[in-house]
Amino acid sequence: MAASGNGKPQWLEITIHIAPSAHEALSSFLFDLGCEGVQTEDFSLKTYLPGTRNAEVIRARISDFLQLLKEIFPEISPPRLEMSQIEAQDWGLLWRRFFQPQQVTGRLLILPPWEPLPHNSEGQVIRMDPGPAFGTGSHPTTQMCLRAMEMISPGQPWTMLDVGTGSGILAIYAAMLGARRIVAIDTDPEALRWAKRNIALNNLDDLVEVSNKPLELYENPFSLIAANLTLNIIMEVLPHISGLPGPGGWVVLSGLLKNQVEDLEGPLAIHGLITKEILFEQEWASLITKKANAE
Repeated sequence: MAASGNGKPQWLEITIHIAPSAHEALSSFLFDLGCEGVQTEDFSLKTYLPGTRNAEVIRARISDFLQLLKEIFPEISPPRLEMSQIEAQDWGLLWRRFFQPQQVTGRLLILPPWEPLPHNSEGQVIRMDPGPAFGTGSHPTTQMCLRAMEMISPGQPWTMLDVGTGSGILAIYAAMLGARRIVAIDTDPEALRWAKRNIALNNLDDLVEVSNKPLELYENPFSLIAANLTLNIIMEVLPHISGLPGPGGWVVLSGLLKNQVEDLEGPLAIHGLITKEILFEQEWASLITKKANAE
């Protein structure tokens, strides 16, 4: 993580002044960029990214997308981008602007650690302190994964591998749904640190294993593999993932745009995965698949 001259970690604060008609498209892009919260005002959006991200690369990607938005919305005034660095000591207060209690499904409430449990709460409650850009359950791709896990309900006892765990939210919910062994892997040390914190917040340290072990080194079968990534990364890891479901095993793939679903049809068939259901929310899609030999 980037640090200031006094050694304190920093974050990129991103403010974009743009007409409200383009807010939805821009918010989706920012989520895809790695932001987990977007504060919207009448004619601006504000968000944050870890200071480890290359500021010039981020600026270039946002600028390119803003140019595209000008073509899609020719009637709006030219958008204006502002970026600055803030110290991590300010992050805690900033983050609370974005992260509020969320009733993700009828059975699941996601609650920040600073919020009291509602008196009328029913079902499962996940305490989540995700840190910046690692997953709060607010993004449609995460919410569809959580719903898919409820729908699948693997037979008992079952196991789960969470590929690219981020905040650990999917691994935590697997434990609450009855999984008896859960492995949560990620290549980002900061994500693993926050995942461990969230697992501890929910008193699941003994049940969820957090690891940076490469995916290709796993051989033991899992009842469920979840991968909330991007299309390119899913294509890259699919050969490894497809060999890991046990008998009757499931694979949930998320992080896809609706128009990317057909790009996976051929690769899924090649690797012996049958699409059982596709979930859609906004412009996003998640695939619930099963091993062909499990039919």
